[in-house]
Amino acid sequence: MQPLFTIHAGEYLVGSHIEQHLRDPNGDKVNVWVPSKDTGIDLLVTDKTNKKTTSLQVKFSKDFLLTHGRPEYRDKLVSCGWWTLNREKIRESSADYWVFVLHTHDKKDMQYVILTPQQLLERLEAIRPDVESGMSYIWVTKDNGAGQQCWETRGLNKAETDALVLGDGRIAPERDFSGFLNDWGAIFGEWE
Repeated sequence: MQPLFTIHAGEYLVGSHIEQHLRDPNGDKVNVWVPSKDTGIDLLVTDKTNKKTTSLQVKFSKDFLLTHGRPEYRDKLVSCGWWTLNREKIRESSADYWVFVLHTHDKKDMQYVILTPQQLLERLEAIRPDVESGMSYIWVTKDNGAGQQCWETRGLNKAETDALVLGDGRIAPERDFSGFLNDWGAIFGEWE
């Protein structure tokens, strides 16, 4: 027997975060809608009059930092997520934004990476141009006083990840997702 209605954890976390914390550019609360069938849109965000809309595709990952992360990284990172992404699905996506939810073991410190399908596609093609479908690892650092950083690390070797996490935090621009980290204001870009 299939359930009549289901929403996965990532969709719940994103919807809940939006309802509790986001306001549109006018300072008004927004509405969050769940589609009744799977069309590639997980959530629809509207203004209070339901005239302006933004569609979201949500991707959730549990935190792999404790189970798969190196112990010396645990003081530097908040969360490490892991997804399998298919470029054709990204190209065909009708969502305005993809939201990657990085679960953390501190429920008050969820992390969200928010970008358009085109931005995601450009980054993936720059990082691994020959891979049409593959894994993507997104890591988020703790705030060390200079702000948090967010990186795509799939394919980096141990020396490169050590230099990144334990060193200066510099990474190739296409792997730096810091500008998309918790950037909820992006979803209102067309509303003004």
